[in-house]
Amino acid sequence: MEQKGILLESGTNELEIVEFEIANNKFGINVIKVKEIIQPIPVTFIPHAHPYVEGIIQLRGEVLPVVDMLKVLGIPNASYNAQQKYIVAEFNKQKVVFHVDNVTQIHRISWKDIERPSDMYQGGASQVIGVIKRSEHMILLLDFERIMVEINPDSGINVEAVKKLGNRQRSEKKIVIAEDSPLLRKLLYDTMHEAGYVNLEFFENGKDAYDYLESLTVNKNISEHVQLVVTDIEMPQMDGHHLTKKIKSHPDLQVIPVIIFSSLITDDLRHKGEEVGAEEQISKPEITKLILKMDELIL
Repeated sequence: MEQKGILLESGTNELEIVEFEIANNKFGINVIKVKEIIQPIPVTFIPHAHPYVEGIIQLRGEVLPVVDMLKVLGIPNASYNAQQKYIVAEFNKQKVVFHVDNVTQIHRISWKDIERPSDMYQGGASQVIGVIKRSEHMILLLDFERIMVEINPDSGINVEAVKKLGNRQRSEKKIVIAEDSPLLRKLLYDTMHEAGYVNLEFFENGKDAYDYLESLTVNKNISEHVQLVVTDIEMPQMDGHHLTKKIKSHPDLQVIPVIIFSSLITDDLRHKGEEVGAEEQISKPEITKLILKMDELIL
C-alpha cells in the first residue's frame, strides 16, 4: 500500500486515493498518507481523551491513537458495520489510525477533476477539501490535517514559535502562497505577519496561483514583483508538484524560488519535489524552519 502513488511520475497533477465508507457515505484519502489497512484490534481506553479519540492500540511496538470517524463527521446514532477497518496513516510526521466502515478501492485521478466544495454547503468549519464526481456517486476528500489539529492543537502551526525569531523587517518582500485549507491559510497569514512578511498573495489552488504568476510575465523582471512561492502539495485543480514544475519550466518564472510546505514531505517522497525543481521542501507544521528558509532564499 505505501508504494502506491510513489510510483507516479512527478508533476503529472495526478494522485491515487483510497476510497472508504462511513455510514454509507463515500470518502477518500490520498494513498500517500496510507501506511496500511488492518482489521480492528482491541483498543485501550484513555481517560479524558478528546471526544474523537476512541483510545490507543499497539501496532508492531508503536502506540497509536484511534480516531472514531463517526464522531469526527458528526453522524448520530450510528455504529460500525461488520466490514469495519482501521486505516493506519502517516502525515505531518505523526502516525494515526482512522476507524472506518469499509475500504473499497483505489482510484487514480487528476487534481483538475477534483472540485473545491462550495461555501454554500460546506460552511466555515468543513472537513471536506474536495469533491470527486463519479458516474454512480460522489467521493469527498477529507481534510485530515484539520481533523488532527482539532484533536491536538499543538500539532498545528505555532505562532508563538515564530515570535522567538525576534523582530525582522520583510514587508517589501512579495510572497505567493498556494494552500487550499482555510484553516492553514489563516495560520500562515498570522505566522508570516508575525515574522515580518506582510506582502502576501494567497490562492486556494495551484492553478489560480500559476495563472496569477503568468499574468505578471508581461513585466520584464518578474523577480522584482514576486520574490518567493510557497505551495502545499494536495490541492484541487493543480497540485503543488505540478505548479512547481510549470514554474520551473517557464522561461520567465523559473527564477522565482519555490518552497513546498506540505504534510507529505517524507524521505520516500522527497525525490518528487527535487525532480520538479523545488528549492526546498519542508514538512508541516515546521513553521520556524519555513520562515528561516524564506529568509535565506530571498535576502
